[in-house]
Amino acid sequence: MKNIYMIRHCEAEGQEPEAPLTEKGKQQAINLAAFFEKRKVDRIISSPFKRAIQTIQALAGERDLVIEMNHQLSERVLSARNMPDWYDKLRDTYVNFDLKYEGGESSREAVSRIIEVVDEVLKSDAENTIIVTHGGLLSLLLNHYNKNFGFEQWAALSNPDVYLLTGENQITFERLWE
Repeated sequence: MKNIYMIRHCEAEGQEPEAPLTEKGKQQAINLAAFFEKRKVDRIISSPFKRAIQTIQALAGERDLVIEMNHQLSERVLSARNMPDWYDKLRDTYVNFDLKYEGGESSREAVSRIIEVVDEVLKSDAENTIIVTHGGLLSLLLNHYNKNFGFEQWAALSNPDVYLLTGENQITFERLWE
């Protein structure tokens, strides 16, 4: 039985790729490492965004594990344009998975990226893997396994957040952190 711990990064100073964790986020990362103290971890894969890496650095250091960077775990780009009504536009992409804004990525395109990562982990020898990503991508992955996980559940995600995916042929998940 594979265990995949899906982690949404800790509190960050912004949305850009180089946005670091806030002071609160740095403490959350320490708390996250403590949360995993009694859990086995064989592998860590992370979005290359600074806030994702900083989220898992403490744990990786304690376990002497390399953080594998994977660009497929980068946050989804909704649009290349600034959209004042982005929240409503985002909600629409949870209804229509093929909806795509200028310079952005549809929900279908985004979820296919993270599914590729999860599928690779399921085929790997690692039994207990941590994947660190972003709220949008995480919510789309969870929606893939349970269609009841949608926009409202995305809005209720915390920083950080942890979901455990288990199984090999049939994937189920449960929330471990709020």
